[in-house]
Amino acid sequence: MAEPRRSVEWPTLALLMACYVAWGVSVFWLAAIWLPVGFVATTFLIALHSSLTHEMIHGHPFRSDRLNEIIGFPCLGLMVPYRRFKDLHIAHHNDETLTDPYDDPETNYLDPEVWARQPRWIQSLLRFNNTLLGRILIGPAIGYTAFLAADIRAMRAGNRQVTLAWALQIVSVALVLTLVWWSPMPVWAYLVAAYLGYGIIKIRTFLEHRAHEQAGGRTAIVEDRGLLSFLFLNNNLHVVHHMHPRVAWYDLPALYRADRDAYLQRNDSYVYQSYGQIFREHFLHAKDPVPHPLWPRR
Repeated sequence: MAEPRRSVEWPTLALLMACYVAWGVSVFWLAAIWLPVGFVATTFLIALHSSLTHEMIHGHPFRSDRLNEIIGFPCLGLMVPYRRFKDLHIAHHNDETLTDPYDDPETNYLDPEVWARQPRWIQSLLRFNNTLLGRILIGPAIGYTAFLAADIRAMRAGNRQVTLAWALQIVSVALVLTLVWWSPMPVWAYLVAAYLGYGIIKIRTFLEHRAHEQAGGRTAIVEDRGLLSFLFLNNNLHVVHHMHPRVAWYDLPALYRADRDAYLQRNDSYVYQSYGQIFREHFLHAKDPVPHPLWPRR
């Protein structure tokens, strides 16, 4: 079992500080030695920082939400405001609405009637997005476009919380890009690295959830222990995270090993052995249809 929560979770704080230091080394030193090496390192560090941000919005490494927001303020990935990520992701944790085309803010399913009204070129784009290759290459653009459009509508409607989140984001992005401007890494290279960093995160989110009649059967397990599981901070054990959202990343594997059969019973054996298996099976082949296959749920 996981230990009771500490006032400061030092493994998470240490990893975050190491991530910031490594990011500085990548953009200021490695990029000066050989840009491709700095570019690759920066891409992976942006993905890691995104996973650390996910930890912060769940109350790590500090119990204080304010402190977590402060240490996560530099948005290395540039795209998603911390407060918007937090609001939308916490809403996503309502298991009863997982994969709901309207109430789950992280779903990739569409209402079949909405799908039927889409032009053929959009349907083709979304079908490609449902392959792993498509999710990596165009998934960040598709997801970000929809997210940004929704937030612009909210700001125009007078939502002050959304407006504040984006005002803080402008300051955060300005800080990060100013540092990049001073570094040997070209700004264009950093922008591409930020995009691909989110492409790496899309590998994790690609099949985290599926359409299933029972809420417990909608959340996946990927029994991977390699580089990607580290970059995702064990969030590949996704049903464990959904059942214990306040448990820190480094405690998830022990929880899973202690009661593996119960977790697989909970998610109706929605399990993959590794990300290698996922690449082999879904790199060019969609796992799901775009229109929700069980919508409307009965």
